[in-house]
Amino acid sequence: MKHVTIDTDHESSLESTERLSGKITGLLVLFFFVAVAAIGTTLYVSWQLEGSAAAINDAGSQRMRAYLMGYLMAGSDTGPNEMVFAELQSELERFDKVWHDLEFGDPERPLAAPRDWETLTEIRTLKTNWALQGRPLVELYVTSRADTAGRESAIAYRQWVAGFVRQINSLVLRMEHNYAYSTNLLRAVQIALFALALLGTLVLIRFFFVQVIRPLDQIYSGIQYMSESDFGARMPVRTRDEFGAVAKGFNLMAAHLEQFYEDLEKLVASKTTSLEERNAQLALMYGVTAILNEANDVDAMCAAFINQVATALGADAGSVRLASEAQGEMYMVAHTGLPIDFLRREMAINCGECICGHAAEKGVPIIADPAGGCGMNPTQCAEMGFHTVGAFTINHDAFVIGVFSLFYKAERVFSSSEQSMLETLGRHLGVAVEYQRLRSRDREHAIAEERNLLAQELHDSIAQALSFLNIQVKLLQGAMDSGRPQEAQKALDQIREGVRESYEDVRELLLHFRTRAGASNDLDAAIRNAVDRFELQTEIPVSFLSVGKRAPLEPDKQLQVLHIVQESLSNIRKHARATQVDIGVERSAERTVITVRDNGTGFDPASISASGGHVGLKIMKERASRVGAKCTVDSQPGQGTTVTLAL
Repeated sequence: MKHVTIDTDHESSLESTERLSGKITGLLVLFFFVAVAAIGTTLYVSWQLEGSAAAINDAGSQRMRAYLMGYLMAGSDTGPNEMVFAELQSELERFDKVWHDLEFGDPERPLAAPRDWETLTEIRTLKTNWALQGRPLVELYVTSRADTAGRESAIAYRQWVAGFVRQINSLVLRMEHNYAYSTNLLRAVQIALFALALLGTLVLIRFFFVQVIRPLDQIYSGIQYMSESDFGARMPVRTRDEFGAVAKGFNLMAAHLEQFYEDLEKLVASKTTSLEERNAQLALMYGVTAILNEANDVDAMCAAFINQVATALGADAGSVRLASEAQGEMYMVAHTGLPIDFLRREMAINCGECICGHAAEKGVPIIADPAGGCGMNPTQCAEMGFHTVGAFTINHDAFVIGVFSLFYKAERVFSSSEQSMLETLGRHLGVAVEYQRLRSRDREHAIAEERNLLAQELHDSIAQALSFLNIQVKLLQGAMDSGRPQEAQKALDQIREGVRESYEDVRELLLHFRTRAGASNDLDAAIRNAVDRFELQTEIPVSFLSVGKRAPLEPDKQLQVLHIVQESLSNIRKHARATQVDIGVERSAERTVITVRDNGTGFDPASISASGGHVGLKIMKERASRVGAKCTVDSQPGQGTTVTLAL
């Protein structure tokens, strides 16, 4: 708080060791010297009064001139009036000249404003106020020729001029007071020259003004400051008399009140900061809760979560990793602000590795400086320029299912309330992730049950019908042996071959419907099983290659991918006449790409599209669209076929 010294006296004075009564006696001794100084004072006051009346008159005329310009602008609001514009321009010039004369004087006539600091400051303030506010409005009105902007400036000027005139009134009053003071002083001196008896009275008046009235005015001013909650006011202790003791007591009281007020302000500021922090945390938790309740996909939910948290806490980057129960690894499923090089190297880490892995292994949040020798080998974080990494666990019940991390390029200290909030958010995210996983498993179970029912229906209908047909073929063969055996045999062979193919298709369809990725959600293992069955059935060699790491797909997505691979292999068996099949799985930070390539006969995709398309190809593309993937088929006659699935 700024300290303000209340002092209405510009004269310097020394401390006195006497009481107020002694000072009164001492002043009577100085009476003789006052008479000698009266002559010089008379000359000074006479010079000061010269031109004061003209200055007061000119200053007072500014009020009339200000209102006159407002009246002229108000009188021509309805349209342009060149006479009014000319008069306004003339008044502007006269207005500026008067301010100049009041500040610097007029050599052509006796005009001089009081040269005290307060009066000159007030003149300059009024001059500046006019130049910055009033004159631009009048000039805009004149230059715009009373258009819309001009009329608006006229309205603004009439609203402004009243306050400006009050300032002029204050200046005139000050000048009048100054003039009156000088006049009275001159008269007093003149009277003193003729009657020294009166001088004593005036000296006593002055004495009581300085020694009694002014200290009382200072005390009053201090009380006014305190009434406005400004406890920085201090009274100058110039004497050791009764008023000096009062000044000391006042200053001591003001100091106590100031300290009390500062302590109170600090307490209020602390409570305000705490409240603002709590409000920000509540807003973040509300936003995160909305995201967790609305999302239907784990990856999208985690991405929205880390974006919200990183933005709210001012993090430069963030990530979410979920643990794989089967392999003991943690896969990055969502991120923000991380460079692509970092992602390529850190998409999968082992539990216990680096800061994130340690947090998952220990089940507690870890906040560390990667470059500060934390003992966790966070080389990648340090290389990327991060100085603070906060890893917070994602919990479901008593188990750690993942970690979300916040990365800062500068030092970051988390308060206890922030850590508590982040731990709570981690538990909320864990519940939401497990809920989405349960929903995904439920959808998978429902699909599996539906397909099992369908497979059972096919077995009870088509398979039995084909079996009965086979029996009928055998009976027909025996009956026709007596008639036209060669033709009958030929027809029977064709029927028998059709029955055999129907059995193979039914068996393949049943296997297709019952296929699952497995409890471990290992897509590579499921594809290898499908490859093994294909090689056993067809004796066609298959090359399978899987590169890269990424978080496992959700069970329902893996199932659809596996069905597409199986359908591709089925088409190769039925139509391609291939001698080699290559299957590749390539995982990166951005996507997963699966390719099935054969060296078979190939086909013309244009002819397939013109004929309405192959049913198997349509099914593969429909399955891909269900999981948000893109399935493309590239083929040319005699050059094999390549099926590409990107997700």
